[in-house]
Amino acid sequence: MKFSYNKLWKLLIDMDMNKEDLQILIETGPSTILRMGRNEPVRLEILCRICEKLYCNIEDIIEYERGRKDV
Repeated sequence: MKFSYNKLWKLLIDMDMNKEDLQILIETGPSTILRMGRNEPVRLEILCRICEKLYCNIEDIIEYERGRKDV
């Protein structure tokens, strides 16, 4: 299971924000931003805070990438 936050990083660029700005805005620690930078899952509460603060939907910030199934 792999998540991609590429949409979030692009959204931040469009909003002229960086990861540190996001961290401050959603009142979280650097470890959460680091996990997202590694495309690791974070708590749903964090994703909800991001959506609320950036006025967007969850599909605007995260994408689930399915792995290839071996047949």
